[in-house]
Amino acid sequence: MLSLDVVTDAPTKRPRLPKWLKRPLPQPGMAYTDSVISDLRLETVCESAKCPNRTECWSQKTATLMILGNVCTRPCGFCSVPKGKTEVVQIDEPQRVAEAVLRLGLKHVVITSVTRDDLADGGADHFYQCVIAVRDLTGAAVEVLTPDFMGNRAAIDRVIQARPDVFNHNTETVPRLYHRVRRNADYQRTLDLLTQVKDTAPEIPTKSGLMLGLGETTDEILDVCADLRRVGCDMITLGQYLQPTLEHLPVERFVPPEEFDEIGDLVRKLGFSMVASGPFVRSSYHAGEMAAEAGRTSNE
Repeated sequence: MLSLDVVTDAPTKRPRLPKWLKRPLPQPGMAYTDSVISDLRLETVCESAKCPNRTECWSQKTATLMILGNVCTRPCGFCSVPKGKTEVVQIDEPQRVAEAVLRLGLKHVVITSVTRDDLADGGADHFYQCVIAVRDLTGAAVEVLTPDFMGNRAAIDRVIQARPDVFNHNTETVPRLYHRVRRNADYQRTLDLLTQVKDTAPEIPTKSGLMLGLGETTDEILDVCADLRRVGCDMITLGQYLQPTLEHLPVERFVPPEEFDEIGDLVRKLGFSMVASGPFVRSSYHAGEMAAEAGRTSNE
């Protein structure tokens, strides 16, 4: 593997971004996406998680819609979604989500959520209702990016019953770092969820993702990817972690694009139908293209 240099600054500041992590300024097409999201009173992970790809995606009239409010019950060290008192579930949200997909002209939409451990089913039925509403109104393909529902098998089954076109649940990091990065989550619970989806509906492609740059080793990354393949995970994303604020976990290192390429090549050898590996890769970044390519690959 290549040696890595961390770009550092004063301890009270976030590290300066290396040149390969610079993104373009806002483009004119962003205004339309913003107006749709605002008019329909929806949340997006693009904004709440301070995604670096927001400029590109919104300019192309696409966004990852986030349901069940904008307040999360999990204190994850990497995520900038607000924590605290959760919001009342809005029963008309599935219809508003579907309307957004229609107005944006999306053929493939990713629906994610905050984690709602305060709800008996973790919001699973709301996921179900959103998938059905989008399909009924638009016919678009729907990818769900779900929390772990605290391992509630009935809740997971409810989402499966909607037959999403892709079932995505992120692993986020390696087991050794879970206590710091993904507090109140459990590595085995993540594997169990993906196992349940594949056992219940083997025709539904499953997907997961890892953030790099939090102190993990290459061997740990490959071990996690091997575990994911063992439970039938079809697609995986590998991207650079970026510290959203000074209150969040610091970046341990910036992984150069060429190392992402090397790791991606190693992961492909494990048998995934699709691997996306690069500094700006995120779970929902170019999700439609990734799903389509994975489908073509599996049919070859």
